[in-house]
Amino acid sequence: MPYYTYIITNSTKTTLYVGMTNSLPSRILEHGLNAGNPETFAGRYRCHFLLWYEEYKYVQDSIRREKQIKKWSRKKKLELIKRTNTELRFLNKDLGLYPFGDYTDERNVEYSRRNKTEGH
Repeated sequence: MPYYTYIITNSTKTTLYVGMTNSLPSRILEHGLNAGNPETFAGRYRCHFLLWYEEYKYVQDSIRREKQIKKWSRKKKLELIKRTNTELRFLNKDLGLYPFGDYTDERNVEYSRRNKTEGH
């Protein structure tokens, strides 16, 4: 099973969030479902747009990388992202991840419904 260290941002790219997971699709969707939730950092800043990720064979390596990157300045994080994503494009659509993935997934349907009623 692969593990991933990733960096996501909000729609205006003003906030960066570093995390790790064993399933990018599920984790990105969870971030989307938490958008606006003040109890989580990514939710509070509406971070669910993927900018960068690395794949690891071992969970310890992914955790170690996450901890390393979290200590970095914003400038250094952006330099890392730009090595593979020079234009800071959202990678969600390319990878079939939320919010561009499978809209028949009940969680996507609920997220879309909730955001329409909240005016987002």
